Amino acid sequence: MTDFGGALKNRSLHPDFVLGIIGVPFDEKSSFIRGAAGGPAAIRRVSTGKTYNADTELEVDLAEETVLVDLGDVDTSGDVDKSFAEIEKTVAGVVERGAIPIILGGDHSITYPAVRGMASRFKRLDMLHLDAHPDMYEELYGDRLSHACPLARILEDGLVERQVQVGQRSFTPEQREMAQKYGVKTIEAWNLGDDLILEFKNPLYISLDLDVFDPAFAPGVSHHEPGGLTPRQVFNLIHRLRATIVGFDLVELNPVRDVSDITAALAFKLLKEIAGRAIKPEPAE
Repeated sequence: MTDFGGALKNRSLHPDFVLGIIGVPFDEKSSFIRGAAGGPAAIRRVSTGKTYNADTELEVDLAEETVLVDLGDVDTSGDVDKSFAEIEKTVAGVVERGAIPIILGGDHSITYPAVRGMASRFKRLDMLHLDAHPDMYEELYGDRLSHACPLARILEDGLVERQVQVGQRSFTPEQREMAQKYGVKTIEAWNLGDDLILEFKNPLYISLDLDVFDPAFAPGVSHHEPGGLTPRQVFNLIHRLRATIVGFDLVELNPVRDVSDITAALAFKLLKEIAGRAIKPEPAE
């Protein structure tokens, strides 16, 4: 029973929704192990209200205080260019009607077209990127659209005014150079305190790669990078954000590598907490 903790509404009865879930079952740009295309289905599968409720830690009731709908999956059956165009078009359609897109990946390459879709409405956009990897390769194995490159493309296209990265633990000299070139603020995993408060002046887009977590908490990803964050660190960071969240994605869930759906459950918990924070503008003290 897919109902997102009982928060899901019928889209036909609620055309003026506030939060719109978009599935992107796409992993053609994965560089190692495929399987992230199953991410959206895995998150939906664990979301049942028979196990979870619609209330967040900030005491937001997603069933009563907002309107959450599931817009289904983007068609990714075509070639990469067509799939990326469909992602961009779908996200743009949600933000142009004033709603907040919740994008479920899929590998991290989908963030590039998603942010292009966000830019159709938000000409000044900030971005918070939580990930074990900087994802700023100029190219990987000759592919400029690899899931290791979306942040490079976003920066080159000038789609965000300010970018902050949190949780990285695999920088290369090439990626450090790009971060410096574009003025990216980076808070690597080793340097992350438990009381970090981030403030953004422009509307904020969040991209969260589940491998930002230590593999002990999130084994269901294609790239295990030890030394990662705890769920509590990330929840606290989200709760304390001083920002207006206008969209977010959760990417790189690979259910093939998951154990007892614990990574999928974590992804659903993140969906709830970020969605709740998006409609509750005051940060937690």
